[in-house]
Amino acid sequence: MQMTFEASSSVTLLFDVWNVHSPAGMVLSVFVVLLLTVVFEILKVWRVWLSSSSRLAHRPSAYAAASSGRTESCSALDASPSESSLSPSDLQPPSARNSWLLHVIQTFLHVLQVALGYLLMLCVMSYNVWIFLGVVLGSALGYYVAFPLLGQMSLYGRVRH
Repeated sequence: MQMTFEASSSVTLLFDVWNVHSPAGMVLSVFVVLLLTVVFEILKVWRVWLSSSSRLAHRPSAYAAASSGRTESCSALDASPSESSLSPSDLQPPSARNSWLLHVIQTFLHVLQVALGYLLMLCVMSYNVWIFLGVVLGSALGYYVAFPLLGQMSLYGRVRH
């Protein structure tokens, strides 16, 4: 197996059936990988939003501020912690059924995110420059699209509760 980057239009990605031998096939493959990377970035934001919206819904001060019409900082960075800063003690849902459902959804999204991340890593490990650029550009595009959505979803969550 080749261990250096190359810019050819032939590559095998993930499975033997995804075997590219033409420039048109390479463009299509780069587009598919780019879309998968955008979905990966959106999944990350969605998981953070689920965690932060569940914490926001269970904080009396946040609920009072949202219902009284006070405006607080609406920055996406202020409203959403990083994934590593979330602790189980921060999430205290009101009912066991809602807690269980939220946990199942977050677990499913986590597994989907991890699986998609490893598939994208394997695509990059094909050592094809075009596929690598598709992953990098997809990540940039996904972050560019998804990060502002996090701020809007946080705002919606504050008004809704």
